[in-house]
Formats: sequence, C-alpha cells, structure tokens
Amino acid sequence: MKKRKLGNLEVSEIGAGCMSISANYGPSADMPQGIRTIRAAFDKGVTFFDTDEVYGPHTNEALVGEALAPFRDKVIIASKFGFAIDGTIGLNSRPYHIRKVVEDSLKRLRTDRIDLYYQHRVDPSVPIEDVAGVVNDLVKQGKVLHMGLSEASPRTIRRAHAVLPIAAVQSEYSLMERSAERNGVLEACEELEIGFVPWGPVGLGYLTGKIDVRTRFESKTDLRTGFDRFYSENLVANKPIIDLLKSLAEEKNATPAQIGLAWVLAQKPWIVPIPGTRNQDHLSENLGAVDVKLSPADVEAMETALSKITVHGGRMNETQMQQVDQTF
Repeated sequence: MKKRKLGNLEVSEIGAGCMSISANYGPSADMPQGIRTIRAAFDKGVTFFDTDEVYGPHTNEALVGEALAPFRDKVIIASKFGFAIDGTIGLNSRPYHIRKVVEDSLKRLRTDRIDLYYQHRVDPSVPIEDVAGVVNDLVKQGKVLHMGLSEASPRTIRRAHAVLPIAAVQSEYSLMERSAERNGVLEACEELEIGFVPWGPVGLGYLTGKIDVRTRFESKTDLRTGFDRFYSENLVANKPIIDLLKSLAEEKNATPAQIGLAWVLAQKPWIVPIPGTRNQDHLSENLGAVDVKLSPADVEAMETALSKITVHGGRMNETQMQQVDQTF
C-alpha cells in the first residue's frame, strides 16, 4: 500500500470507512466481526481509519478505539463533530459543544489525540472562523492534530483555511457522483493544497454491480431506502454505468468495484477514498484496486464513455441535502 498526503498528513492511499460496520447501511455488525475487519485492513496496509461520534451513535468510535488500540501509534484516526445527537438530526458546532464532545470522542477512541477532526456538516448558525478557532485551540492542546471539513463549500473551505490550515475535505465522490468537480470544491483543494477524501467512492455499493431491483434494503436501518438513486427505476436506468465497469473489469482482470476505485485514485494524487465494508472479502476486493492500473488513455476513454451516460437520481434525501453547505 503506497502513501498519499492530505495536507501534511501522510496516510495509506486507500483508507477504511468504518461507519457501515455500525450504522446507516443495515443492521450493525457485532463487535468481534467489526474488530476483525478493522484489524484485517491494518494487516493489509491501511493506516487511515474514518469514524464519527454520530455513527451508532457513539458505538462506532468505541469499536474503532478497541480495534486499533494495539497499534494506535501506527495509524491515523479521523473522527468528526457537528451533530447535536439529541434525538434530532440538528447541527451543533457551538464552541462549548465542540470542547465537550472532543473529550467524549477521545475516551471512546481510547487515545490522547484525534489525528484528523472534521466538522461533519457546516453549521450555518456558527461562523466557520469560530469553529476553526476552537479546533485551533484543541490543536495547541495536542488533543487534535489536523482539522478537516465535510460537505463544505469552496467559500467555507477558504474561510476556515485562513484561520487554521485544513488538511482534508470530505464529500461524496465517485464516477457517478461528481458534484465536487462542478461546484469548485476540488479546485479549492488543489489551490490550497488540501487533500480530498471521497466517501461513497463505490457509489454506496451500486458500483459493485451487485445491487439491482431484487436487492432489498432494511427499511429501518439502511439510509439508501430514502435515496432516490436506489429507487427501482433508477437502479435500472443507471445500468449502463455498470455495463461500462464490467467491460473494463474483464479487460483488466478486475471487478467493477476495483475499476471504480481505481478511477477515483487516478483523478488526483491527493485524493484518498475511504470505501467501507464489514465483510473481509469485500475489504480485500476494495484494497485490490491499488493493483489495477488505469493509464491516461484508459481514463480518457472512460471519460468519453461516461459523458454519454446520464446518471439518474440524486444524492441522499432532501433533508440531508439541506445540510450540505452550498454557500458560494
């Protein structure tokens, strides 16, 4: 596993998104399975692990803390703050709240510092300068080493970066979800030398080619049931994307998921995807993407083919999209 840089932070070129072990894409896995999966990722060269206080809530941080405790000093842990976690999906990035929840996260993670601490969603009621100022205080105290932003606009990124250097910006990004190319986020990251961390780099599972109209998601625990991209008609309408990936996968002796991840890796050297899984076979498949080499000609041919394909269905649901920062 090679390394990449998120600002000044060095991480494995593919990270591990730990959320799906505990929350949001179906019933949670049990603790032993989660620990085995996370430690298997480390054994295969992953040094970058992404979690959040809101996943569970709280249980995913506890899982990550226990799983990584034996080799804490050899890994980079990213976590996040910003949700109220009060029975609503409200936001809270008030300074006093950040100072409280960081202490709770440190305890659950069984560590004395969080390597990369993201604001999970931009809180419109709190100036981003105030948020960055509080995190800067935490950096000075050694409790946080680097700051990140999740689903932030270019304007917010620049304002925060002026107070405290931002190491990474996280957003959904894959060959079928390319908003970051159009809204200026990737451009701002390149300009400011900030790393970019795509979540959902395999299309929330769709780009594996294993999800179709027969797939049934658990209605109470899987957020995808409310995402129109996963409505039956859109699963069918987006099949040309899967057909393209399968064709390339056959040519490269790879899988569709590996082609999708290889495409993300080929976009910029400062992009570090964090595919998530609780399954060790899927983990091995995802990490195998580093061995799939897409030449510039391959990427260009994919771009030409993709330009002729319309992606059906949008990101997340309406309520969640309202929390994506779009201040320009």
